[in-house]
Amino acid sequence: MTSTLTTPPVSRGMRHRRPRRSPVPFFAPLVIWAGAAGVLALWWSDTGAVVGPAGWLTGAGRITGLLAGYACAVLLALMARIPLLDHTIGTDRLARWHALGGRCTISLVLAHTLLIIWGYSLTSHTGVVSQTSTLVLYYPDLLKATAGFLLFLATGILSARAARRRMSYETWHYLHFATYLAVFLAFGHQLSNGADFVGNRPAQIAWYTLFLGVAALLVWYRFAVPVRRGLRHRMRVSAVRREAPGVVSVHLTGEHLDELGGEPGQFLRWRFMTRGLWWTANPYSLSAPAHPRHLRITVKSAGGHSAALAHLTPGTRVWAEGPYGAFTANRRTTPKVLLLAGGVGITPLRTLFETLPGQVTLVYRARRPDDLALRGEIDAIAARRQAAVHYLVDEPAGHPSPLTAPGLSALVPDLASHDVYVCGPPGMTQTAKIALREAGVPARRIHHESFAF
Repeated sequence: MTSTLTTPPVSRGMRHRRPRRSPVPFFAPLVIWAGAAGVLALWWSDTGAVVGPAGWLTGAGRITGLLAGYACAVLLALMARIPLLDHTIGTDRLARWHALGGRCTISLVLAHTLLIIWGYSLTSHTGVVSQTSTLVLYYPDLLKATAGFLLFLATGILSARAARRRMSYETWHYLHFATYLAVFLAFGHQLSNGADFVGNRPAQIAWYTLFLGVAALLVWYRFAVPVRRGLRHRMRVSAVRREAPGVVSVHLTGEHLDELGGEPGQFLRWRFMTRGLWWTANPYSLSAPAHPRHLRITVKSAGGHSAALAHLTPGTRVWAEGPYGAFTANRRTTPKVLLLAGGVGITPLRTLFETLPGQVTLVYRARRPDDLALRGEIDAIAARRQAAVHYLVDEPAGHPSPLTAPGLSALVPDLASHDVYVCGPPGMTQTAKIALREAGVPARRIHHESFAF
């Protein structure tokens, strides 16, 4: 059951200007598939006739090996945190591509290994076990590649949903770095043993260029940039303030913070240089527009890391990586926008509520009135820009839940013509997206970005 507290809607809003849509989300998959086609062309150009079962098995093993190697480079590039990709495609969408690509890569690696062993055993008229030991012990770089293969399998098992539930995000994140070592160990055997590379200098140069380019992107954006920004901006905690039960705002000061370029709706990965927190960087959204001298995040206690932020002391050094994400004004396609928040999901939407042009309506759902974090600020913004706010609370019970197509349509007239930004717990966001689609909102106008990477 839900009760509704509403500030009166009015018709005026900030001046609307339709943002330009980036072509990157369209062209990025085309570039990836074009690269895969180039890999297949390499095999085709270097292959004469394929004869007999041994030839077919070995040929299939070569193809899956080439595609697996190329897929490794793509997977690493997707998670290199390249701003051009992250700010246009979105961090969560890149993470989904990475997860899907990871499953495909593991399958290709397994297929390559089995097909090559089987094909070579038929060619040499030996048993599979004997052929495996010969490949591993006597072929150049195959022993290292075997270690890389085992690391790939271990990473795939740890990334399975059932395994992920049993470990913290931080533990999984650092174990996932084994992928870098696996790629490094497996890289050499393709050039020293692969029929498509031995004696083919242009192919070798292209392969080195691909992997060295991806390695350079990883080193720069995952390591060099965070260190450089940490030294440049010299951020520190200035204050920690309670906003609601279990919710605190962490205020930060620093130098040249305008250079971060954080847009409303984006998040950064925060590393607090204090005991128990320094070793991990967790994602939290900005809960107020960025300022050249100070920033703010608002966090709900939902685990060890987030709970510890309530006990930060002023002066604690902070390193921030980012900004990341595409949950920004650039996704908007119409002058009318609905912001739909649940719980601490209000944090990125509060910044968008203040800064988005056009007609903006905010619907903020929480369990109790006391759980409505940042309500005073939201009311002030609504009054200043003359916008509508609907507060929906479950306690005390009053009205049926509005997270249905009829309920949302009653709150927001002409809902189907709105862009909708949704942020909240997974169950709430899924329910809201279903209701919005039933209310006639096109899927392309429903914008959501998840931190569940």
